[in-house]
This record gives sequence, structure tokens and C-alpha cells, in this order.
Amino acid sequence: MNEQLKFGMEEEYFVTDLFTRQMPGQLTGEVVDHCKAAVGESFAYEMFQAQIEVASPVFTSLPQAAEYLTDARDALRDALQPFDLGLVCAGSHPMADWRTQYATDQSHFQQLFKDYQRVARRSLLSGLHVHVEIPHRLDRILVMNEVLPWTPLLLALSSSSPFWEGSDSGFDSYRQTACDEWPRMGVPEYLADHFDYNAYIAFMLSTGSIRSASECWWGIRPSAKYPTLELRMTDACPRLDDALCIASFFRLMIAYAIELPRPGSSYTQKSRWMLMENRWRAKRSGLNAEFLVEGFDRPVTLEQWLFLTERILKKTARAMGVESVFAQIRRMISDGSSAQRQRQVYQEVLTRGKGDQEALSHVVDHLLMETCRGEHACEKRPDNSLI
Repeated sequence: MNEQLKFGMEEEYFVTDLFTRQMPGQLTGEVVDHCKAAVGESFAYEMFQAQIEVASPVFTSLPQAAEYLTDARDALRDALQPFDLGLVCAGSHPMADWRTQYATDQSHFQQLFKDYQRVARRSLLSGLHVHVEIPHRLDRILVMNEVLPWTPLLLALSSSSPFWEGSDSGFDSYRQTACDEWPRMGVPEYLADHFDYNAYIAFMLSTGSIRSASECWWGIRPSAKYPTLELRMTDACPRLDDALCIASFFRLMIAYAIELPRPGSSYTQKSRWMLMENRWRAKRSGLNAEFLVEGFDRPVTLEQWLFLTERILKKTARAMGVESVFAQIRRMISDGSSAQRQRQVYQEVLTRGKGDQEALSHVVDHLLMETCRGEHACEKRPDNSLI
């Protein structure tokens, strides 16, 4: 068992005005320079100018990831505060309007906006991406097929995008609904192995459908740049502890899969049908969803699915020394998902007789504080009402 299975994480953030709680349309060069200086080589541009990505170095343990990303969030918060700006880490920004956002002026992003037009302009979304290294001797598609059925469970745990364009979308992960406007997102094609994958990529390239393999944006995919499988389905998590728990859970799933004699051998077309349905249920209802599981003639709750998953992964978790991940997941369920917590804040403000905009502003404050651990995350605001 590889106890030090290498992994990395990418977090995407919305820069937020601490007075209006809105996203600024664009950032000044000075703000960008401060953010670059704060996190160094981990800084990455995103599709929109008021978004920031942190792409971590390679980790071999969860404590390494926790220390690095805690420091990165704190450094970005400190870099933004002199400009009366803050940081929101969530799948969607509750008050943002994509129509007011400026695209990042880089050729890669400009090509996306040219090719995908309004679909790209509407994609004001932030995700949590986790890379886990796969040994060279293994077929990454077989490993992917082994862990694919669990991805809706990870999505439900991460769900943090209930609000879209200033109103409740009715989804716990509206981000995944918006992602479905793109081609080659969500659930991968049914691929038997890496030869099948290579044939698919060759076909798409030869027909001019894609420019490179990196334009397959599935919820989990073999990275075109690194020897990894990349989890992309999950929403960005306001609480860093939740992001770390999801990363650890995904890493555990990979560790289990790579030890199997024939990973992915039980993944069939029926498995994909169930995966498609479970992803729909996860993005719609999050932790409250009921899921289809092989061998059961009726849907199971998320807690029941977790119990079944723990039985499968427990031996691997013990060998890796990460048995506590299951207790952490149950803590996440007990606390409620970010989507549930956001709605609770929103409803509490409405119950006090306040208006919709003030309720949304409190949701943004809640996200600012969860992202950067405390009141100081939004201390620049003059009071609790919009100005």
C-alpha cells in the first residue's frame, strides 16, 4: 500500500467587494500583483478577471495540504483587504451577475469565449479540483472506471452553489447544472480502457471537435499534463476542512482502486446509467438525495451509501492511516452542506423581516467568514446593511 500517494489540489475563489458584497467586474493591476506576490507560483488566472485560482504543489500527506492551503487563503485575504476586497470560496457567488464580469485577457480564455459564446460568459463558477498520481504501470481509464460511481457522493458533500444571479436556484449544486451547457463535461463517455480513450481523443481531434485532450472537461478525467486522475466535479468548499476531507476521500478511493487486480472490471453501461442518475440527484438535492446503488432494488440515503462505501474502503483506509476520514465526513453531514448552511442564513434574515438583498448580503458575509476563518474576513464592511 502506498501510504504517501501523491496528490495536489486546486481551489478557485471569487474576489468580493466588502462594502457591496458584489464581485467587481475586473481587478486593477495593483490588486493582481498583490495576489501574485501573496501566493507566488501557485497563483493562476481564471476565466474572469475577478476570479483567482490557487494550484498547489505536490503533497504526500493531508497535513501538508492543510498547512499550504491555510497559508494561501490567509495570504490572499491579507493581500486583498487593503483594497476593501475579500475572498469567497464557493461553487457560485450568491449576488454575482455574469453580465457585469470581464473575461481574462489571455489567449486560452479568449478562445473559450470565442468558441462557446454565452455558455462561457455564463460560467461564473468555482470548483475544487483534486489530482491523484496513478502509477505508470496502471491504465488510468481502468482506475477512473473503478472510482467513477462514487463521484456523485463527493459532489453531494461539496455542494455549495444554491444561489444563482441573486436567487435560489432550487439546486444544491447549480454549478453542475451550468456545467451541463458545455460539451464534454459531467460524466465521461463509456470507455473500456486507455486504448478506447486514445481512440476517442484521436477521433475528436481528427474531426476538429477539440484542439487537445485538455478540452475534455469531464467530472473526472486523466490529466493531459500530469500522470494523474483529476477530480473536477466537486464545488469549491468555503470551509477548508471540507475541501481537505473530500480530497482525502478521493485519494482513498484511488488508493483502493490501484490495489485491485482488475480495477474497473465491474463498470458497465448500466453503471454509467446509474452514475448519470446519481449525479442528477446529487446536484439537485445534495445531502438530501437518495441514490441508486448496485445490488439494491430501491434508492439509499447518502448516510447509507457512505456506510456501504466505508465497508469497502475501510481496510485501505487503515493501511494508509486515514481511518478518520469517515468520521470527518459524518461531521460534514451533521453540520450540513454549504448549500444548506447558505439557505439557513438566507431564511433566518428573511424571518427577521429583512429584504431579499439584505438576506443575500448576509449569505455573502457567511461565505467570507467561512472561507477565511472568522469575522476578520469581512471586517472592512461598515455594518450589516448594503450601502
